[in-house]
Amino acid sequence: MFSPNFGTWVLMFLLVSSTFVHSSMSEIDAKKRYMREKVRKMFYHAYDNYMAHAFPHDELKPLSKTFTDSLSELGNLNLEHLSEHYNGSALTLIESLSSLVILGNNTEFERAVRWLSENLSFDVDVRTNLFECNIRVLGGLVSAHILATDSRNRLVQGTYKNELLILAEDLGRRFLPAFDTPTGLPYAWINLKYGVMENETTETSTSGCGSLILEMGALSRLTGDPRYESAALRALRKLWSMRSSLNLLGTTLDVATGEWIEYSSGIGAGVDSFYEYLIKAHILFGKEELWRMFQSAYLAVQKYFRHGPWYHEADMRTGKATYWQLTSLQAFWPGVQVLIGDIAAANSSHREFVYVWEKFGVLPERYLLDHQMLHPTEKYYPLRPELAESTFYLYQATKGSVIFLAIYFLF
Repeated sequence: MFSPNFGTWVLMFLLVSSTFVHSSMSEIDAKKRYMREKVRKMFYHAYDNYMAHAFPHDELKPLSKTFTDSLSELGNLNLEHLSEHYNGSALTLIESLSSLVILGNNTEFERAVRWLSENLSFDVDVRTNLFECNIRVLGGLVSAHILATDSRNRLVQGTYKNELLILAEDLGRRFLPAFDTPTGLPYAWINLKYGVMENETTETSTSGCGSLILEMGALSRLTGDPRYESAALRALRKLWSMRSSLNLLGTTLDVATGEWIEYSSGIGAGVDSFYEYLIKAHILFGKEELWRMFQSAYLAVQKYFRHGPWYHEADMRTGKATYWQLTSLQAFWPGVQVLIGDIAAANSSHREFVYVWEKFGVLPERYLLDHQMLHPTEKYYPLRPELAESTFYLYQATKGSVIFLAIYFLF
């Protein structure tokens, strides 16, 4: 039986907790405003300096205030077959288009679109990595076009005439020769002017040929031309057909023979975005086929790669562990887990990435789990966005619970 004072205590709790929540929400709003302004300043610091010192080349070299035409170098670790005639494609400007729209800078966005439509040409003799060119250039153009035509982002002068989509379609057509292989799996490299180069390597990664469906699928939906989505989907289906009896895939393969080259696999470099694109393509296009692929692949990852909150690598044929290491590219995984509603697992894996981040101040490229130490030759942080994306997803999924639990434990 409740005491006579119970109602009084409940009333006091509600009054105090509501005051606490109001105070906490005010502090949260202030922090959000501070962080929003900080992000804005960081973006314009990078963007303005790129435009001042590197544009229209691909990227800024911030210390020397010079530039690099990096599109021909992305993924090209040995810097082979570099073109003497390539002078950049304003890569950083293309990648900044969506941010300009999101930040509400329609004037600068329109200026950028005008410059690109009048000056950018993909008819250049340059050998590029298909995967990198797809996610950075085609993805940048397509996503900015979608934002530009969104009724909630009306441009100031209303002058946008699908210029970015026209450029994207031109680029997409130049990708198609890469898929002309006996297996339908695309070459890793394509010359934007001449197609596949003579004696081009037939080796590619699982990510390289299995992470094209989002951009190329969106291009097909926007243009009404099914070739792009069909090519990417055919490659994805072929890749899935090459999985082992454990529903695991290797890391590298031959696009001509369809044979695996590297059998060790995981959720990191060489395979990572294969999983990411399966679930995101299902969300974007609603294809149940992609969900079934992802579901089988996800269960296999949890069974054969997971060790507590960590994920190691394993042989695709046997499931036996091969390498015990955490890589920064793996940090996309908690975000994927949020997208499918596996919040408990996302919290667990995200916590371990944050632990390593806090230990070193950044997320190192490679961390040896079995020795609890940095990889001796990969002690760097290339500003990868995976952990930031996963953190954003997890925050969006749990922020209401976090406030509730804070009140519960404090009182």
